[in-house]
Amino acid sequence: MRNDDTISSPYWALRITFGLVPFLAGLDKFLNLLTQWDKYLSPLATRLMPVNPATAMHLVGVIEMAVGIAILTRWTRLGSYVAMAWLICIALNLVLAGYLDIAVRDLAMSVAAYTLARLSEAKAAAPSQASSLRPVNAA
Repeated sequence: MRNDDTISSPYWALRITFGLVPFLAGLDKFLNLLTQWDKYLSPLATRLMPVNPATAMHLVGVIEMAVGIAILTRWTRLGSYVAMAWLICIALNLVLAGYLDIAVRDLAMSVAAYTLARLSEAKAAAPSQASSLRPVNAA
């Protein structure tokens, strides 16, 4: 089994997940259908932000949608590393806000985003199928 065959299934599962979930969560920052997102801002973050919490959540939504689009397009590796760092920052904010259970979940998701970035690198480094079909010399 080739390296590309081995990583294809987890690569696509993570790519679709990390493409759609951030995009939809970002979109929901404008709609607040899933939750009232600004309640998850820590008091420290709220004090340090130069804008009100609703505006901050709209900015967060734009960033999350951009990350989702990047992951679904040709910038999967870059978008995955950004998602990893973004999720760590979200987890730190959640710890400061007292949402430890959700922070742990976001840290676990950051590991999955890192895994997608590394799978993207492995997939890019794997030899193409055409080069693996070279004829073997009979001796």
